[in-house]
Amino acid sequence: MNRESFAAGERLVSPAYVRQGCEARRSHEHLIRLLLEKGKCPENGWDESTLELFLHELAIMDSNNFLGNCGVGEREGRVASALVARRHYRLIHGIGRSGDISAVQPKAAGSSLLNKITNFLVLDMIKLAGVHTVANCFVVPMATGMSLTLCFLTLRHKRPKAKYIIWPRIDQKSCFKSMITAGFEPVVIENVLEGDELRTDLQAVKAKVQELGPDNILCIHSTTSCFAPRVPDRLEELAVICANFDIPHIVNNAYGVQSSKCMHLIQQGARVGRIDAFVQSLDKNFMVPVGGAIIAGFNDSFIQEISKMYPGRASASPSLDVLITLLSLGSNGYKKLLKERKEMFSYLSNQIKKLSEAYNERLLHTPHNPISLAVTLKTLDKHHDKAVTQLGSMLFTRQVSGARVVPLGSVQTVSGYTFRGFMSHTNNYPCAYLNAASAIGMKMQDVDLFIKRLDRCLKTVRKEQSKDSDDNYDKTEDVDIEEMALKLDNVLLDTHQDASS
Repeated sequence: MNRESFAAGERLVSPAYVRQGCEARRSHEHLIRLLLEKGKCPENGWDESTLELFLHELAIMDSNNFLGNCGVGEREGRVASALVARRHYRLIHGIGRSGDISAVQPKAAGSSLLNKITNFLVLDMIKLAGVHTVANCFVVPMATGMSLTLCFLTLRHKRPKAKYIIWPRIDQKSCFKSMITAGFEPVVIENVLEGDELRTDLQAVKAKVQELGPDNILCIHSTTSCFAPRVPDRLEELAVICANFDIPHIVNNAYGVQSSKCMHLIQQGARVGRIDAFVQSLDKNFMVPVGGAIIAGFNDSFIQEISKMYPGRASASPSLDVLITLLSLGSNGYKKLLKERKEMFSYLSNQIKKLSEAYNERLLHTPHNPISLAVTLKTLDKHHDKAVTQLGSMLFTRQVSGARVVPLGSVQTVSGYTFRGFMSHTNNYPCAYLNAASAIGMKMQDVDLFIKRLDRCLKTVRKEQSKDSDDNYDKTEDVDIEEMALKLDNVLLDTHQDASS
C-alpha cells in the first residue's frame, strides 16, 4: 500500500497501529531501494517476506498482470495453469527481445528489471570470488556446454577463416561437443603426467599453433574445474600464448566460481595475457536447478556481442532462481559457503587418505586441483578384472552420487572422435582410481556417510563376494537400501561406466 492507502486505513484502525505497519513496510522497501540503487548483493540475506514483496512488485509491472489488460498478440503472457503461474511468480514474459537477450522488453518492465538486477548480482559475486577486474557478464538460460557454443559462434564472425579449436584434453562430453555443435574441428592436446597430476602440455600447444597457423585457429579452449588427477590448465601460460599469437581464449570454468584458486587463475591469466570469456554453471556454483550459466569477460563490448548472438527471447527461470538465492544468502552467506567448502575439502582429503591407507591404496597427490580428489584402486584392479566397475555400481546402488570409478583401458567415441582411457583424461594413466569432490553445499555428515559406505563396499569387493559378504553389514541403518543395492549390483555392473560418463 502507498501513503494514501495507509492514511485511509487510519479511519478504520487506530492511527498508531497503522503507522507501525507503515514503518514495517518501509523497512522492506528500504532494502529494495538499496538493491536498485547500488546494484550489488546485500551483505545480509533477505527474509522471505521481503523477497516475495519484491517479486510481486516486479510482476505487476509486466503487461500480463495489468488490470484491464487487453492482449491481442501471439505472446501475451497467457498461462493455462495457475500452478505454473505461481511457480514463476507470474513473471511470464521471459527476458530479452528477439535481437538481444539483454534488451529491455516494453511489455515486461518488471522482468527486464529482474534480468538487469540479476546480472549485476552475479557480476558482484564473480568479483567477490576473486576475478576483480571482470568487466561484464550475463546469465544465459543454457547450461555450460551450449553457452560455450554461443561463445564460439560469436568468434566465428571475428575470425571467418578459422576452423580449429585447440583444446587441452578433458574427458567431459559437453565441453567437447560444444565445439562440434558450433561447427569447428577440435584439436586435442594430450596432457602430460607430472607426478600423479595430468597437466597442460604447453610445448604441444605452441607447436600446434605454429603448425596450423594462428589465423586458422578460432581460439584456445581451456579448463579450470576438472576431475583429479587432471588439474586446472596452466591458464597464465596459455593466456600469454594467446596474446602473443593474437588468438582468442575461452575458459570453461564450469564449477570454478566456488574455488578461489580457479578464480585466481582466471584473474592472473587476464592480467598477464588474454582471456576473452569464461563460462560457469549456475547450478554447480550457486545451488539452483540445472539450466543456466554465466558468460563473463574482461571486454565489455565482446560480452555484449555474445548476448546479441543469442536468438530470440529467453526463459527467465534461471535468472529468477539465482536472484532469489543470492538475495536469500547475501554476500556474507555466500562467503560462508565458500569458506565451508574449503574446510570440507580438507576434511574429505584427510578422511579418504586414512581409508585408502587401510586398504593399501593411496590418495593421489594432486595439489593443483582444489575441488576433486582421486584414490588409487590398484589392489582391486590387480586381483579382479571386474572389481573396479563393481565398486562403482555398488556405490551407485547405495545412493552415493557423484563418486566416479575410472577403470583402465576404457574407450569412448564422442561425435566421431575416439578417446582411449576415457574418463582418465589421458590414453594410459598408470592405475584405476576413484574420484570424489568437495563442492559447495557439502556437509560433514555427507563426508562421514560416504566414507562409511565406501569402506563397506571396499570390504565387499575385496572379499570377491556379494550376498554372503554383506551378511556382516550393520542392519541398524539403511536396511532397505542395502537389500535393494545387493539385487541391483550385478544388473548395473556392465552399464556403470556409461552412467558415470
